[in-house]
Amino acid sequence: MFFLYNDAAARIVSGTRKYDHCLTDLMHNELHWLDVPDQVKYKLGMLMYRCQHNQAPRYLMDHCSPVSDVVFRQRLRSASSHQLSPMPRHRLSTYGRRAFSVAGPTVWNSLPDDLRDPECSADIYRQSLKTFLFSKY
Repeated sequence: MFFLYNDAAARIVSGTRKYDHCLTDLMHNELHWLDVPDQVKYKLGMLMYRCQHNQAPRYLMDHCSPVSDVVFRQRLRSASSHQLSPMPRHRLSTYGRRAFSVAGPTVWNSLPDDLRDPECSADIYRQSLKTFLFSKY
């Protein structure tokens, strides 16, 4: 449902009609808007960055445990690359993977190593994350 509002806003801004075929190109190239699934990844990525830098609420930070903190995973390669372990194993394929404790670490782990660097500032992270998501277009 949200994507309808996004498309409608792009049509209003650009002056295109409903059935024009260039709407997605316009949204990416001129307006610099992400598609809705990538907007969700962007927001989750920003929230995970805040969790990693102790700028998020405690109830969210409790769901972000680094792989290096899990006893039987400390020697894995992912422990040194600042990856997070999804908290609960989800049984339901419909709702389980949408939970923050699963979706947040999944998005965080899908980012390149330079974005997961703890020394990265918030402004550089924000720009790099959007550039990374735009690189798929």
